[in-house]
Amino acid sequence: MTAPNPEGLRLQVDMIKCVGHASCFELLPERVSLDEWGFPIIETDPLPQHLVAHARRAVAACPTLALRVDGKVARVR
Repeated sequence: MTAPNPEGLRLQVDMIKCVGHASCFELLPERVSLDEWGFPIIETDPLPQHLVAHARRAVAACPTLALRVDGKVARVR
């Protein structure tokens, strides 16, 4: 079992900003899958501690700034 990060950090995507470049999937396939149109499906569980740095790299590499690592859970309506 992997250790959760102490801050409860999660990877989140802003689907309005995302245009489906899939760089997040290439850099973090452990947490990101793609739908049939190439848009990311992000696991909502807190990131394991060993993936926090990888998630931050994916955030930095997102060409549309659609990804973020956040301690808060986004509300789904």
